[in-house]
Amino acid sequence: MKHAFMLSVALLVASPVVAQPSRALPAAAQRADVAAIKTVLAQYKDAIEKLDASKTERLFLKNSAIFETGGVEGTYANYLAHHLGPELREFRSFRFSDYKVDVHLLGPGAAHTVETYKYRIETKGGETVDRVGVATSVLRKEDGRWKIVMMHNSGRKPRTP
Repeated sequence: MKHAFMLSVALLVASPVVAQPSRALPAAAQRADVAAIKTVLAQYKDAIEKLDASKTERLFLKNSAIFETGGVEGTYANYLAHHLGPELREFRSFRFSDYKVDVHLLGPGAAHTVETYKYRIETKGGETVDRVGVATSVLRKEDGRWKIVMMHNSGRKPRTP
């Protein structure tokens, strides 16, 4: 699975569609793509904060790949069923703050993003977890809609001043 994913990413990056510079797109199309990509990421973030990711599979390609804090989670469907979904059921709240996103168009139909943020999780058991996080994603436009192909996220304890 890991090797197949790496080959897929290499082919995506080497694809002639991706190799074209984003400036080949008209400025209005670039702005529309960036806005659409930010919307996809916001819908995912909002679902996490609502502790309900049940409708998020539509944001990912079926053959997506998810990596989290050093682990290979498989496709998003697998990640949702075996990791994210059960985890969210154990939380009382999940809040993002200081959220920033940079979108980099790689050409018509391909992009990557970098999200930085802080988050606080409160579990039903009363534990509070504060982290600084980062996520990188590769997205592809398919049938006129942007979808996440690959997502890698990690978090660490905030540094104490």
